Formats: sequence, structure tokens, C-alpha cells
Amino acid sequence: MRRISGCVVVFVALALSAPTSGAGVLEPEDVLSLRYATSARLSPDGGSIAYTVSVPRAIDDEPGPRYSELHVVSTRTRISRPFVTGKTRVSATRWRPDGRAISFIMRRGQDARPQVWVIPVGGGEAVQATHAPNGVIAYGWHPDGKRIFYTSTEPESKRRKKLDKLGYGFVFYEEDLHNRNLYVETVGDPAGEPERLVDGINVWTVRISPDGRLVGMGASPHNLVDERYINQHLFVYNLDDGSTTQITHNPGKFGSFTFSPDGTRVVYTAALTRSDDAVSQVLVQDLGGAEARNLTPPKFKGHVVWARWKNDGTVMYRADEGVWTTLSVVPATGGKRHVIFDSRNENYTFSNPTFSVDNKRMAFTASSPRMPRDVYFWKGSGKPQRLTTLNAFLADRDLAQCKPVTFKARDGWPVEGLLYYPVGYEEGTRYPLVVEVHGGPESRYGYSWHSSYFQPPQVLAGRGFAVFLPNYRASTGYGIEHARANYGNPAGVEFDDIADGIRYLIETGLADPKRVGLGGGSYGGFAAAWFATYYTRLVRAAVMFVGISDLVSKRGTTDIPYEELYVHSGKKLEDMWKLSTERSPIYYARNSRTATLILGGTADTRVHPSQSLELYRRMKMNDHPAVRLVQYPGEGHGNRKMPGRRDVLYRTLRWYDWFVKDAHPFDGGMPPVDLSDLYPMDLPAD
Repeated sequence: MRRISGCVVVFVALALSAPTSGAGVLEPEDVLSLRYATSARLSPDGGSIAYTVSVPRAIDDEPGPRYSELHVVSTRTRISRPFVTGKTRVSATRWRPDGRAISFIMRRGQDARPQVWVIPVGGGEAVQATHAPNGVIAYGWHPDGKRIFYTSTEPESKRRKKLDKLGYGFVFYEEDLHNRNLYVETVGDPAGEPERLVDGINVWTVRISPDGRLVGMGASPHNLVDERYINQHLFVYNLDDGSTTQITHNPGKFGSFTFSPDGTRVVYTAALTRSDDAVSQVLVQDLGGAEARNLTPPKFKGHVVWARWKNDGTVMYRADEGVWTTLSVVPATGGKRHVIFDSRNENYTFSNPTFSVDNKRMAFTASSPRMPRDVYFWKGSGKPQRLTTLNAFLADRDLAQCKPVTFKARDGWPVEGLLYYPVGYEEGTRYPLVVEVHGGPESRYGYSWHSSYFQPPQVLAGRGFAVFLPNYRASTGYGIEHARANYGNPAGVEFDDIADGIRYLIETGLADPKRVGLGGGSYGGFAAAWFATYYTRLVRAAVMFVGISDLVSKRGTTDIPYEELYVHSGKKLEDMWKLSTERSPIYYARNSRTATLILGGTADTRVHPSQSLELYRRMKMNDHPAVRLVQYPGEGHGNRKMPGRRDVLYRTLRWYDWFVKDAHPFDGGMPPVDLSDLYPMDLPAD
């Protein structure tokens, strides 16, 4: 960790931008070199923003996830100072209540556990503030600025460690669980030790009431990701008497929450019903036990994703509405909302904002299809100020134009998406098309930056492709009816919508019907497998990343079986064997005439690696001449390490170039399996 003294200042545009190639279109190494603002925390007085930056590893660095740095930018001078940089991973930044220091979670030392650290704004080294034997997962400051409440698990007992060492470290699947308990620690007390306050429930999030009497906890019965999704509720721990009370009884998914300024109520976000696949509602709950009041507009054509209090009588919330985001205020007693900030007016989408104590100023991160995420500041009126330019080299890149488009599905339902035009687009010319499908399916494509290692629309557009990102039915951001359209009906209307979108782009004269590719990850990988088999006549090449191929075996191998049951299938597998079989891509594998690239990690618990193997094996056993399976050791549901990310990016681009753009025949051979010659590094000759 490196601490820069308070007297050294740098302009962010100069300090954090480093072109990786000459001017021209966006190249793969440009994507891998991008820096992103991942959070923006406004100081209590509104004078500074603490923000974190996701930084890529150098190509000759040891394998691992991206680094995360801490910087602070002045909202008055727009000058930024690096605070914690180098080979480190900073997360969960907070301002100490007095605004004189910033806290964050970080490991310091190779074998160290993650702890809360505190660094003074005026200068000095970061100091470790917590000493949890098993590390800190989530935390919050008490208003007095002296105590930190956090979640942590109990370390393994000496007995268990001994058994492990002797070879008896057996896995008792989903039984030998260690809950995330609630602890408190006094900062700077040399004789103090963590005090456990709550056990018996699993605590995911922590927030303290303004008067310091109550600790709010998003919690579930057990430490399972499945329960975090579908069994999480709000509990409150009373510091006066040590009691714990369940406050919300939301039937479905639970989102975020905050206490009212007077400490008598909470505002929270949640799903409307148990079967809704995502958080969509904003509700106010009296701590005294009255029924929650829903403040969401009737028949809202969007999804509320975050909420907080503006004052005791007013709630504000952020919502996804189509490809845009909005910030609204509404009376806490209910009534008509008033949109105070609409991303349509700014041509970007924004993250959950943070506010000054007086709630008059806010900070957020924002991005657009032509701008990766940067830090912004808004005074409550006028135009927001962009305070960082983390990737200044993009000014020298010829980036694709992107616009929202809407088409009618076969049943007349309007479907929206984002269309990237090829760089150098000429009207009247047909172009090769790549469709990128988002996962979830409880997700959406907003009007933001989307070029990543596994979905690179800007790079593809620079290579002459048109790229379409559809918000098919089952996507969020368009209301509950749109999101629930595929409930109990997998590979139904949502994938038909995508097929209709391809036909629409062909009918408009943009897409070449003989040169179409499609790819996606997770549920988007399910779509890729479906279009490689069932809709094979529409798609020449497909890229399936951590995707689903067999709905029967998937339900028995995923780590979220109850989430899948309650918000997707609606029935147990035994009650839908036939449908599950007939909606599985492997069922149609023998029909495939689509060049299929299958990618995934060997340690994926969400979509088991066997899903990739099943599709590969069914295709190979039916003499498919253009299927390839590449697995990434130790990677889970998505690649965290740079080598795997680099390979997915280059391999995906080569696959689309070979089979879609250059239209190599389906049975005419595949591109080389070894792509290391494309990487910008020196390798010894064989």
C-alpha cells in the first residue's frame, strides 16, 4: 500500500489514463486496460468525493483479479489525490461521521484477513480499525464515530483444523455453515476486542440509525446465497436492551434500506410478490409494526432499485426505466412522485448516489456507450459536473454510435434494445450482426458502457459489425409484467423476442441474414445455446459463456435452486419434466448448423461446468464439425483473472471474425486453438 501525502496533487486525466495503442478504433487491449470508477462517496460537508477505481493488472503481473484503488477529488477545485494505490484491493468506502477520515475494507499482507482501515483526509498513514479473526465482510459506523459494527464469521475451531490437517476435512454440503454474525469494536482501543452482538441469523448488510440506538440488518436464516436472494428480511438490533426484532415480512426479494432521520421508520426496496424475479418496489415501514406502505407508482413501467430518506416526510429513490435511470422524490405518506434527475437529459445512466448531510448535493458514477464509468457531482440544480476522466485515451478512438431502438415482437409486444452501428456506417449497406444477450434474466442493458472482456460491442463495431443488445421480455426496467413474461416458461417469449429482433434488423436492411452471430453469459449463455440449436437457422456462430444447456441437470447442480423455483420455474422439476427437457438446448443439439464456442470456469457453482460439457458432448456425438469447449481452471461464474479474461475476449473476436464476418463454411474447419500469438507479450518458441 502506498500513501500519498496531502500536499501532492495530480489531475486525474493525466494520472489515470494511459493509451495502449495508437489512434483508431477500440482494440482488445484497450478494453483490457480500461479503468472504472466503481464507487463515489460524498463527504458529509459536500466538499470531497472518495472514489474507488478498478485497475487492470499488467500483462506480466501474477494472475489475479483487478486491483482497486482509493482516490479523493475536491468538488470545488476538481483536483484529485491518490490515497491508496498499487497492488491493493480497496472496497466498501465510507466517511467517518465527522468527515475527517475515510474508512474502507482491505487486506494488508499476503495471509491477512480483510479488515476495516481508516485514513485521515488531512494526511497520514491508514490505520487498522478492526481486528476480526476471520475478517470483515460488511460494516457501518456508529454516529459517534468511535464504534464500527460489522459482520464476520467464526474462524474454524482448533479441533476442525486438526482434523483437516489429518485428512478428515470432509465437506458436509450446505450443513457445515458459519453464519455472518454481528460484532462491534471500539476504534483505537488497544485493550478492546470484538464483541459479538447477534448470532443465530446470517447478516448480509449493516446500517445504524441516526440516533445510534438501533442496528439494522438485512439477514436470512443461513449463510447461503440462495437464502440471500429469497429469504432475506430486515431485522433490528436494539443497543439499549439487546433485543433483535424482525421488521419486514416482504414475500419476495429484499434490496436496500435506510432509517428515517427521526429513527422511527425505515424505507426499503423489495419485490412485490414471491415470484417476482427482482426488486422493484419502494416501501416505508414503521418500526412499531404497522403494515408497510408501498410508494411505487401504480403499474410502474420500471424497477425501483434503491431508496433513502430526503427528510422525515420525503423519500427519494432511483429507478431503472427502459434503458435510462431516474431519481425521484415522493411523500413518505404516499402520493405522486416528482422526478428530480432524469438520465435521458444527460445521455448516460448513473449509479446509486450519495449525499451531503444537508441532502442538497450528491455524487455518483455514470457511464454511456461511449464513456466508461466516471465520477460526477451535482449541486441539486443545473448540469452535473464530471470530475474524472479515467480513460482520456478514448478521445483518440473512433467509437461507434449507439442508440435505443424499439421493435414489435410477433405478438405485438414492444421490445427495446441498444443498437451499435459499425464504425464508418453507410446507410443502405448490409453488415454482419452480433447479438449480445444479457444474463439473469433479471437484468437489462442500460444506456451505459458495455464493452467488457466477454461482451465487446465497441470492439466489434470497430471491426465492421453491427451489434444489438436486446432487453427481451424477462428483463428488468420495464415493469413487473414485462419481467414476469417468462415465468414458468423458459426459452419461450424471451428468446422469441430475440429472434424477432434479428428478423427486424434484417428487414430494415442493416443486417446481413447470412452473417449473424449471437453470444452471452449465464442466462445469456442459455440463449446462445438455444440459438445454436433450436434457432440454428438464424445464427451462423454462437458463443456460450458459463451458459445453460440442460434445464433438468441445471436445477440439481446450481447453488440457487430455490431462487430458480420461486421466481423462474414456479414448479418443482417433477411437475415439469417434459417442458424442462423440451426447453433444453441439448434436446435440439443434433439439428445444429451453428459454429458453437463454449466457454466457462471449472469452479462455477451457479451454472455447473457440466452444462458446458453436456452441450459439447451432444454436439460431438452428432458429428458437429465446428464446436469447441474451453475451460478456465479455478474460475467461477465469470472470469476474475486477467489471463482468462484476455483469452475469452480474443477467442470470441476470432470466432466471430472467422465464421460471421469472413463467413468460413460451417464444415470448413475452425480457427486455431492457440491464440497466444495475438497477445502483446514475449513468449519462448516451442
